[in-house]
Amino acid sequence: MQVEHIQKKLEEAPDESYQIGVIIGTFLPFVVLVIIAYVLFYYFKKRNDASN
Repeated sequence: MQVEHIQKKLEEAPDESYQIGVIIGTFLPFVVLVIIAYVLFYYFKKRNDASN
């Protein structure tokens, strides 16, 4: 359902800048979550290694 919604927005986009904004806005939350997960993983791994 959401993929169809994004495709519809891209088809109705007034120009390429809008298309780029839609793509960035769609994937940015996932990228941020992956970065946060990596930072937390690295932090806890380093903390665990230091305590051993």
